[in-house]
Amino acid sequence: MPALRTRRRSGYFADTTLAEFAPFRNIIVKLFWATMADSATDLKIRNEFNRWAAAGRGEEMEDHHLPITLPVLERMQIEPLDRIVDLGCGSGWLCRRLAGLVPRGRVVGADLSAQMVRRAHALSMGYSNLNFLEGAADKIPCRDGAFTKLISVESAYYWPDPGEGIREIFRVLAAKGSAWILINYYRENPHSHQWGSVAKVRTHLLSAKEWEALFRKAGFASVGHRLIPDPTPAPETYTGEWFRDAGQIRDFRRIGALLIYGGKKDLNLS
Repeated sequence: MPALRTRRRSGYFADTTLAEFAPFRNIIVKLFWATMADSATDLKIRNEFNRWAAAGRGEEMEDHHLPITLPVLERMQIEPLDRIVDLGCGSGWLCRRLAGLVPRGRVVGADLSAQMVRRAHALSMGYSNLNFLEGAADKIPCRDGAFTKLISVESAYYWPDPGEGIREIFRVLAAKGSAWILINYYRENPHSHQWGSVAKVRTHLLSAKEWEALFRKAGFASVGHRLIPDPTPAPETYTGEWFRDAGQIRDFRRIGALLIYGGKKDLNLS
């Protein structure tokens, strides 16, 4: 009896028997369900941050994060012609500050939340060198080598696959580009570990060395990290859900945020 063949007349599997096709079918099924799981994760994150946008939490981020972000901007050695992307830009508070630092350059804010992107557009109408895009960390909607610098503040531990996000960052950076990721949720600061059980989406609790390893695996040549203490005074009392009490906030800020950075070429940070 002749071997049964697929009905497809052209393409990779045109002359493949059903028996020969079976291993590929299993791979395709696994890839299909993995893609569906990734899409569901993205949707859950998008919906959560759409809720944040509706509640006005995007605008709160500047007050919370500016004290730890300013030292990063100093280390980035930003030039007037730089092309910078802010990944996980929220309502665009950092993008607007960056746009003022690159008068002959360009700033792009990217966020998975459509509501955040719309809010960022509405708050940034007066900037000619600033634009916003809807996009995930592992699918940045920009060409290869589009940017000289990338910054991401308090976003990376929400990415479904941090390693894939770092690889995508490497892709969109120019030959001498650099990436700067700032986070408060990491292993070396135990006073943020409880966030994983409070957040309504999955988080990734990695160490500084684990983040560095992801940078190196993606191809970054010059990689390092440092801690940036938060000088903001702790409140006298605290009754929220993210910390146990005001004392824990004080300890959390004393240790500070983790900055992980990497350059495609050697970074001169002297």
